[in-house]
This record gives sequence, C-alpha cells and structure tokens, in this order.
Amino acid sequence: MLKAADFKFVFDKAVRSSDRYFTVLARPNTLKNARVGMAFTKKRVKLAVARNRLKRITRESFRLTPDKYFADYVVLAGTHCVKAENQQLFKSLEKHWQQLNKKCEES
Repeated sequence: MLKAADFKFVFDKAVRSSDRYFTVLARPNTLKNARVGMAFTKKRVKLAVARNRLKRITRESFRLTPDKYFADYVVLAGTHCVKAENQQLFKSLEKHWQQLNKKCEES
C-alpha cells in the first residue's frame, strides 16, 4: 500500500493484533489480493538501518504466508522490535497474520 487513503481506510475500522514487537492492523478489502503497508516511524525506530531491516522482514514474512485473507494490513513498530532477533520477529508476524485472518473472517 502506498497511498495515504489506503492507510486511512485501514486505520478507520481496523481489527488489531499486538505484542511487544509489532502492532498489526487489518481491514478486509474488496480486492482479490492482500496488501501490506508499513509505518515504522523515526520516533519509534531511530536508525534508518533498523527501519529498513524491519521493512525487509515484514515484506518477506508477508510474502511467505500462504493463507492470507483478502485484507489490507498495516504493520507498526513495537517497543522491543529493534533489539529482537530476526527469528523472533518472523514468529511474531506469523502469529499476527494467523490471528488477523481469523478476526477478518469473523467480521
């Protein structure tokens, strides 16, 4: 997702999943595919290297998740995401995708 309107669409009526590494918001869309957007702010993740690392991990995790509900997802940085190892971040995101798939199907 690239446009501000797409992010606003998700922020308006999102279902949420949070832990110490990420907060992920989701909202079902009318498209035939799932989309992901990332909002890693300088306030939360100071170094550009760290922000880029989080973006790469998020995109890869999203790409490798086979059963995604047709929804728009927005990933926000949590308090401990910078200090976490890659495996911890992948596991965290995997749990978020599963939880949000269930929540989106219910709504």
